Amino acid sequence: MQKTTLLDHLETFLTPRRISLFDKVIAERTNHFTVATQDVYQLHNTSAVIRSCEVFGIQNIHVVEERKPKRIDREIAMGAQKWVDVNRYSTSKECIKELRAKGYQIVATTPYGESTALKDFDIEKPSAIFFGTEKDGLSDEILNEADCRLNIPMFGFTESLNISVSAAIILQSITSRLKSSEINWQLSEEDKISLKYEWLKKCIKNSDSIIAQFKIENH
Repeated sequence: MQKTTLLDHLETFLTPRRISLFDKVIAERTNHFTVATQDVYQLHNTSAVIRSCEVFGIQNIHVVEERKPKRIDREIAMGAQKWVDVNRYSTSKECIKELRAKGYQIVATTPYGESTALKDFDIEKPSAIFFGTEKDGLSDEILNEADCRLNIPMFGFTESLNISVSAAIILQSITSRLKSSEINWQLSEEDKISLKYEWLKKCIKNSDSIIAQFKIENH
């Protein structure tokens, strides 16, 4: 109850228009689908995927950095990293274990081998969509662990797409179908409140001091 009261207090520091925008965006957020990238060295690609997640309402992205850690390219992400949760892992095994524990099926995107075409992908199950590099694709470890494989049908000589393009195409397709379905895809009320609270903290100057003072006064 205190967090809700604190939330109300923090809202007084933003305009009603900004608060309304927060509510509108949060209403479109989902954890039914999540995205994972594996060793995508090109910073602009990782950042572009984060941007696509934000645009299409995917709240969580999981970044596997097995070979070397990366930073988020703020210019390319255009602030998107402020609004989505970026979860980092040092191994694919750790990432897969965490996602399975949260109830996700593992979906490997690949243009090769036997796989499901994008238009036929079953959106019913909560899914973690894995993307690899354009050059090497996903590792054998992830391909072998995957519950299913997904491809974007292509009809030219080129056999693969840049990861950021692939992510945008797939996310636009599956999220539009999801939001037209009867699936309960929205965040829980508790998650909506928690997310709004985090966003408010990020947007309000000296939010830590404001929160600390509020707690003292309402102890």
